[in-house]
Amino acid sequence: MPKAKTKNISIVLYKPKYAGNVGAVARAAKNMGISQIIVVEGQAFDQEEMRQRSTHLAADVLENILYVPDIEEALGRFHYIVGTTARLGKARGPFLSPRAVASDIADISQKNNVALLFGPEDTGLANEHLRLCHSVVTIPTSREFTSLNLSHAVMILCYEIFVASSPADSSKETPPKLARSEELEGMYGQIKTLLDDIGFLNRENPDYWMMHVRRFFSRAEILSREVKLVRGICRQLQWYAHHKKT
Repeated sequence: MPKAKTKNISIVLYKPKYAGNVGAVARAAKNMGISQIIVVEGQAFDQEEMRQRSTHLAADVLENILYVPDIEEALGRFHYIVGTTARLGKARGPFLSPRAVASDIADISQKNNVALLFGPEDTGLANEHLRLCHSVVTIPTSREFTSLNLSHAVMILCYEIFVASSPADSSKETPPKLARSEELEGMYGQIKTLLDDIGFLNRENPDYWMMHVRRFFSRAEILSREVKLVRGICRQLQWYAHHKKT
């Protein structure tokens, strides 16, 4: 039963606010065998505070943090993206628990790059960021106090992935290499243009309707060649719609 391939899993922190939390995340990542952290739109953090919270044993993780200015650029190379949120809502789900998604991540990580995406400590991820994700995780908590420290949330999700294994069926194949996020975003943009051209989208709130399209394709775990197929169909339909009008 293969364990999660942690070298293919990265923790992505979008706009973290506190140096101490970034250091604590590095420590949690090291505990669970994950060595890659990406910080998106991060500020100039106090390096000493980060080192103190990470401890010297996680210094290598801290020193190798990749800083990226744009979230779509940061996520572009990943084949599977897991968003995290404490705020619920129909436009943000469907939601899974860390335990429910962990075995899928363990399988997918065998051949694919996986991103675990966490938002700012005060606001979390917005809808526009969750639309980039293949699945969305929410951590069950007491209703009396639902707020989790960033490093605690990272540790809970990473722990569940660390202990998750594939089912004991040795004949089961691991999932193939999936399409990268940048490929999917190109496809979604083309689908949106087509659906707008033929009058299918509600123009007052097109992103809400596109969220359902995104969730549909996310469940299918689409491959690169399938992205090319869908985009080819969209091009042909756009050509047909244009020539029919003329």
